[in-house]
Amino acid sequence: MPRTAREKSGTGIYHVIARGINRQEIFHDAEDHRRYLETLERYTKETGSTLLGYCLMGNHFHLLIQEGHEGISVFMKRLGTSYAYWYNRKYNRIGHVFQDRFKSESVENNAYLLTVIRYIHQNPVKAGIVEKAQNYQWSSCSAYVQGENLCRMVQTWFILGLFADDRETAKQRFLQFTGEIATVQCLEDGSQTKINDERLGQEIKKILTGKPVSILQQIEKTERDRILQKIKKIQGSSLRQ
Repeated sequence: MPRTAREKSGTGIYHVIARGINRQEIFHDAEDHRRYLETLERYTKETGSTLLGYCLMGNHFHLLIQEGHEGISVFMKRLGTSYAYWYNRKYNRIGHVFQDRFKSESVENNAYLLTVIRYIHQNPVKAGIVEKAQNYQWSSCSAYVQGENLCRMVQTWFILGLFADDRETAKQRFLQFTGEIATVQCLEDGSQTKINDERLGQEIKKILTGKPVSILQQIEKTERDRILQKIKKIQGSSLRQ
């Protein structure tokens, strides 16, 4: 079966996730993490890309990146090949390190940009590794909160500028935003089949007892939130739909 064409971003910004082969660990110790970040910085510079955020977990990683003069697929291939070569030499192994194809989604507006950066930074919190996102060593969250000098390859000013013109105020608001519970699922990992829009519409109509979706704008907030929670539980659905 032919592969589905990768969605092209109008802004050039992508949320990317890649996993270890068979979901195996790809970062075992601090040296592995540092090596990957060094490789990421190298290819970000070489390709003229802009790194907006990242989070390295044990068996996968997230990137929020704006592609440069090389497309995202070429960038990810160079990045993955370089790290895999080093990784296999270190651990005296052969074969693939990453799953065959990375996953990506386009980020087309500032609202979803903020949703994605929070989702990325909350990964170690949801995994129970840390209580606060900014305390995780292997993500870009601390660069946003403590300053770019902590991680020069991450460009933080654009996203911080969406919160306030004053840098310190922006950092405080960003930190507060990051700590809020995120309800939107970004870039499903393929563990469930995504429901199509037509089927989702039918399921929502059942919940609304035949009323149009526009009715949500007219009802009281508590009732609206209750309905939205029901919609979120529909198997394979995403609030982005």
